[in-house]
Amino acid sequence: MSESLSAIGVSRAYHGVRVVDAVSLDLKPGRVTALLGGSGAGKSTLLRLFAGLEPVDEGEIRLGGRVLSSTKTTLPPDKRHIGLIFQDFALFPHLTALQNVAFGLKPLGKEAAKAEALAWLGRLGLTERADAYPHELSGGEQQRVAIARALAPKPAAILMDEPFSGLDPALRASVRDEALEAVRAAGIPALLVTHDPVEALEAADHVAIMRGGKVRQEGPAAEVYLNPVSADVAASLGPVNRLAAADVPAGLADVAPGTELVVRPEGICLDPGSKVRAKVLASQVTGAMNRLVLDLGGQRLVALVPRHAAPKAGDEAGIRLDPALSFIFCSAKA
Repeated sequence: MSESLSAIGVSRAYHGVRVVDAVSLDLKPGRVTALLGGSGAGKSTLLRLFAGLEPVDEGEIRLGGRVLSSTKTTLPPDKRHIGLIFQDFALFPHLTALQNVAFGLKPLGKEAAKAEALAWLGRLGLTERADAYPHELSGGEQQRVAIARALAPKPAAILMDEPFSGLDPALRASVRDEALEAVRAAGIPALLVTHDPVEALEAADHVAIMRGGKVRQEGPAAEVYLNPVSADVAASLGPVNRLAAADVPAGLADVAPGTELVVRPEGICLDPGSKVRAKVLASQVTGAMNRLVLDLGGQRLVALVPRHAAPKAGDEAGIRLDPALSFIFCSAKA
């Protein structure tokens, strides 16, 4: 039975600056956890601590009850039995897709390794590409080979650092969904490091928001999206409108002095009967939704509304807020 991979109060500093600061994070079997944050948040360093690529300065990394890293010891990466997948795929260029996947299966013997590697390629729709070399594969095919190679040895956990960011946007979602389906089916802990909030929400079961070396909030993806603990966490999961209390017009929301209103674009709703009126500066088609740029008493807001009901640029529109997508936090300037 698979066990959790856990960071317990881990820290890591470079030149006296903590890039990972007392982080605790529990990666559960069968669950994809997205670690989301901007550049310099510490997310890739945390992955490297999980992998044993760097030692911890404080705390422990555990797999179940087994200590992998502590201030006294660091088990080498090749002894952890943890799969790693990176953005650059890291396939052996002189080996075919089949040989790449079979590389980590040598203890099974040649024929058994070949059969297991073929089975994994089949699960990821690559049977017909088994004899192709990496340079003959598309980016999506290379990434699926990398996923198969990481999962074939039946690792205790899998760590993925921006594995889909280099793929063509038209292929990214389908390759990601196919790959993560295989990861979930393996029933092991999985960490997906990403800077893309859409990917975190669409692909992960659990989300951890990292900023300034700390995990600021974690939980089921929908729960974190709908119940952020701060304006910064809300902004980490997608665009938001931020209004100081003094800039919120009467009738839109009750906002006390010293606080700010944070609203997601889809939380601004059209309401012909509303007394709160905004001028439409731009109305842009984005698919099923229109992106509106609004002028609300000198404040610029962005809204996402159904395309069929979208006003035109130059129109005046009544608006109201969806309470589920509107949040009030203490102002950073308060």
